[in-house]
Amino acid sequence: MITIARRTLLKHLGLAGLSASAAAAFPSLSLAAAPTERRFVVVLLRGAMDGLSAVPPHGDPSYAKARGPIAIGSPGSGEGAALKLDGLFALHPRLKAMKALYDADEAAVVHAVASPYRDRSHFDGQDVVENGGAAPKQQTDGWLNRALKGYGRKDANRALAVSQAMPLILTGSEQVSSWTPPRLPTADEDYFTRVRRMYQGDGELGQVLEDALATRAMAQGAMQEDSGRMARPGAYGGGQLSVLTRPAGALLRADQGARFAVLDPGGWDTHANQGAAQGTLAQRLGDLDDGLAALKDALGPVWADTVVVVVTEFGRTVAVNGSNGTDHGTASAAFVLGGAVRGGQVVADWPGLAPGQQFQGRDLNPTFDMRALFKTALVGHMGLEEGFVDREVLKGGPKVAAIGELLRS
Repeated sequence: MITIARRTLLKHLGLAGLSASAAAAFPSLSLAAAPTERRFVVVLLRGAMDGLSAVPPHGDPSYAKARGPIAIGSPGSGEGAALKLDGLFALHPRLKAMKALYDADEAAVVHAVASPYRDRSHFDGQDVVENGGAAPKQQTDGWLNRALKGYGRKDANRALAVSQAMPLILTGSEQVSSWTPPRLPTADEDYFTRVRRMYQGDGELGQVLEDALATRAMAQGAMQEDSGRMARPGAYGGGQLSVLTRPAGALLRADQGARFAVLDPGGWDTHANQGAAQGTLAQRLGDLDDGLAALKDALGPVWADTVVVVVTEFGRTVAVNGSNGTDHGTASAAFVLGGAVRGGQVVADWPGLAPGQQFQGRDLNPTFDMRALFKTALVGHMGLEEGFVDREVLKGGPKVAAIGELLRS
């Protein structure tokens, strides 16, 4: 039952933030015409986000007692209270932008969700989420890279990893690109003029240079705009994620820019001092909230054609541990947001938090397959053929159905 209640030449040029997959040493960065204006973004919260704090089930009679000192106050209970979604679910008080998106029907929550993985190793859990199968090492490439085989556009810049290293989810035979903010001193224009002269007789590398410089300029422009915003009080809170999401949004927004993107911020392992309305997790959630708000702002009008899926490798224990934190668990919560999302709803087959309802007597019981979210975006939003997704993308595990009610018609 479903209850509805919402990633060398470039390095030495100071362009280390731009790279391409190992499929080619110098892949062309020229941008072909995109077959669709739709965008799909995956945000993988590495470290295991506590879904019971991010989306507390305040209406579950076992919630407050089971969570003890890390329980989030019920909606309306005063300072630090959760932000009500419906009679059962709420949002952590730091997720104010998410709540605004939910109220605008542009964000949905999927709860008690997990990959097919049932052990509690971060590395293996992330591997399963990224390989798209049912077990660690079942696939050596990533499901999103495999999905690109069914997408009409073939240039490397159709898919972007905003990451220091290419994540498994985008690793494979299909060319993709990556970007991170440059850490080397920025070279002046005279330097680039001299480099252009050096390569002007080389048709291949010369074009790579020009295209890379164009993409660099676009990303730097977005970062400069972000710096201006951050100088204003209350603008995205100055979190680390928004420093990545604004340039990523600019690269996605470009007429011939990326149509797929992956961000994988870490820091979600809260074994100690997790906190409730305040504390380590609250800071992480506030940064996520700021980053997602910045992404929407950077996308501008193309937000209307965007789906963002926010997932984590597994959840955390229901009970608090002796260090005022939580240990590795099983199910968690996921967010689906964007202008193409039919928001304002929570999709869950809620298992309950009473001791007899917990998975192995300790975790939120998983009742929803995370891969259904990926299939929904790939088929229902990006237009990939369903049989192809079943056979080639989300392979190696039980077949999942797309969630029709998550997308606008």
